[in-house]
Amino acid sequence: MVIPRTLLYLFFLFLLPALLLSSFRASAAPPDGDVRKAKIIEHWHAERRAQAIPRDFYRDKSGAGFMSDGRGGFVPYGLSKFDGPVMQRPSGNTDTTAPVIAEMNPADSATIGANATFSARVTDSESGVRSVTFLIRYPSGATESFNGSNTGNDVWAVNLQGFTDGAWSWWVSAKDGAKRGGNTATSAELNFTVSTGSDPGDPPTDPPAEGTVTNAAYSGGGAVQTAAGRIYFEMPGNAKRKGPWSGYVCSGTVVRYITTEEIPATDRSIILTAAHCAYDDVNKAFARNVLFIPDQSGTTASGTDTNCSNDPIGCWAPHFAVVDVNWTNRVFPNNVRWDYAFYVVEPSGAHSAGLNAASDVLHDAAGYMNISFDPPMVDDGTPGAGSDDFTHALGYSASDDPNFMYCAEDMTTEGADNWWLPSCELSGGSSGGPWVQPLVSGDGPVMSVNSWGYTTSAGMAGPFLDQTSALCIYNSADSQDFNAINTTDGEAGVIENCP
Repeated sequence: MVIPRTLLYLFFLFLLPALLLSSFRASAAPPDGDVRKAKIIEHWHAERRAQAIPRDFYRDKSGAGFMSDGRGGFVPYGLSKFDGPVMQRPSGNTDTTAPVIAEMNPADSATIGANATFSARVTDSESGVRSVTFLIRYPSGATESFNGSNTGNDVWAVNLQGFTDGAWSWWVSAKDGAKRGGNTATSAELNFTVSTGSDPGDPPTDPPAEGTVTNAAYSGGGAVQTAAGRIYFEMPGNAKRKGPWSGYVCSGTVVRYITTEEIPATDRSIILTAAHCAYDDVNKAFARNVLFIPDQSGTTASGTDTNCSNDPIGCWAPHFAVVDVNWTNRVFPNNVRWDYAFYVVEPSGAHSAGLNAASDVLHDAAGYMNISFDPPMVDDGTPGAGSDDFTHALGYSASDDPNFMYCAEDMTTEGADNWWLPSCELSGGSSGGPWVQPLVSGDGPVMSVNSWGYTTSAGMAGPFLDQTSALCIYNSADSQDFNAINTTDGEAGVIENCP
């Protein structure tokens, strides 16, 4: 058959170049996972990592919720975020005069008990008072802020509980309703003493058991050393997900559930962490730009940096997260019972560099720990490191970067929804790190995660994984179709409604 010259001309002029270009693009384009991974690693440059703050949650004795401010203090979060001040309508005039703060109570050098009402008369004749914030400085130097309420006659107040013996101080910040954010006034800082009726020098009536560790660098090696790591991620600043997303840091652990009945999937790796490190329950969004660095304390750098190749196993970019619906439709601390989540990592296209990484499959390169959904030991009556309920909680520290830290002691309970380690003082960034009982030669079953602490005392809470939805959430993570997950920013996740 003779091909007409015109057809040959058209073929070489139009069709052949198109076919060659298509072939080149097909061979040159990396997998979607590689593109996403590269963007995430590039995103976490030195400045962003330095600005990421620990996403650690706290509550006070009244049940209000708080989050670390990254500077040793707290900011309202969850329930306390919605219990804000009663606002006066701003007039929108050209007021340039700040509010007047007077009649502060307790007065300077006053002595209070464990509970007290703090108040001040705040007036602004031009624009009205927009908000009043009460700031407390702890004996340790850490600060915490509380929104005041207008109780009438220009008096703003807040009732606070849980003070402990020692020297404290407080002050007031007030803002009016003028344009461009308003005018702000700040009072003098007043000192006060807390006396609860006990001698601060007296030893505790129930001293920690022998072998208790409150916060120390972990050096025991084993599976927990390589399977646990630091997690970087971002959360939105508002429910519309507009404007800047803030960078945070938590901890997580590569886990697998292995029984004779349950055979884990081999097409994925699963990271256990806290739900508050995967889903923002206030702004209703999954984390974005998530980066997991296992065994990060083994870096050859002086601390966390932007170079995955100087970390022992490199960096991984998870594909999506799974959380319980009960975490998402409530706010902290009313959802602490469900503060567990799983990140899922693809077997290829998610890994970058590493000094010793022999595989691109996370659970092969970093190893893993078995996760237990069975009831652990608690309050066994035998004190000390040899007891059956002696539990290790571990996590990565932001203040002691790049150290992997731990606390260890007999485990008890806090309320109806949490395990409790009463002396634990893990530093910021440990949220989502594993609880192991027992920890033997660096390995053992993971039976909870670091969840929350109190603002005024030591202690760490962890959610129950037994007789809860945790196994259902794990099975969902173990079976989800990667292609069915929307990877749009803030959407890369599954909200599971478990029985």
